[in-house]
Amino acid sequence: MAGPAFRAAAVRVRVPASSANLGPGFDAFGLALGLYDDVVVRVADAGLHVDIAGEGADTLARDEKHLVVRSLRTAFDLLGGQPRGLEVVCANRIPHGRGLGSSSAAICAGIIAARAVTIGGPGVLDDTALLELATEIEGHPDNVAACLMGGFTLAWTEGGAARAVRMDPAGSLVPVVFVPAVPLATETARGLLPRTVPHVDAAANAGRAALLVEALTRRPELLLPATEDRLHQEYRGPAMPESLALVNRLRAEGVPAVVSGAGPTVLALTDEGAADKVSRFAGEGWAANRLALDTAGASVLPLAGGQ
Repeated sequence: MAGPAFRAAAVRVRVPASSANLGPGFDAFGLALGLYDDVVVRVADAGLHVDIAGEGADTLARDEKHLVVRSLRTAFDLLGGQPRGLEVVCANRIPHGRGLGSSSAAICAGIIAARAVTIGGPGVLDDTALLELATEIEGHPDNVAACLMGGFTLAWTEGGAARAVRMDPAGSLVPVVFVPAVPLATETARGLLPRTVPHVDAAANAGRAALLVEALTRRPELLLPATEDRLHQEYRGPAMPESLALVNRLRAEGVPAVVSGAGPTVLALTDEGAADKVSRFAGEGWAANRLALDTAGASVLPLAGGQ
């Protein structure tokens, strides 16, 4: 049986950073942020060439172990077969190991690029299949849903398959991320979580998560109570005490703040009038970045321009 045909031209994919959990929405909520990685993929005659600029340029593998390459390979298998060779160029801006969805961005970039460079790819691997594949590679759907779809996403699994819905966040929201210099492995943070939690805490989180949908989309004035969490942040405190201290300091000042994903980045949700003041809470050892909300999600872009 003949394998797939591939486009001769390179494809360029842009993928956003994402913040998962958002306080009470553990392993379910995601928010796409205006900080992007760009990946260019071209089918070559033979071999594999990987070039990396920016985040991870000194540490990431430049062979089959690279997460973008692994994701490309997995998607090509579903699309009918592997190309003879690949050239992959990564321009990375999303910090690694900081709770901003860098691995999800790499996974989404790889599978979307594979689909885009394969003739007839969208007919074989539609958007629903993309989410399922990205979740299979990543292990959970919260970050990949936000990365693929943009905006504010709620993800879940149904019958073993990943599902997600996308909502438009309130236009007045201005995210500010406080990124520490030292990374934290997601496995380390997740390993601190207990196997069971008190029923009262689970009930409280269910209510806050429901409120957070309203707060993020229509009533940002409710974000402070809506971002209260009892399921994961305090348990992870021993691995990132500075992050928890910053969250508590911001919340004491009335600023809705949470640990971004598994941490150690802190996400504050503010507005245009307060964003600059909130950014100054960082102090030494933190890089405060005011970001836009991403509403487009992962995109295939023209090769020239758009930087």
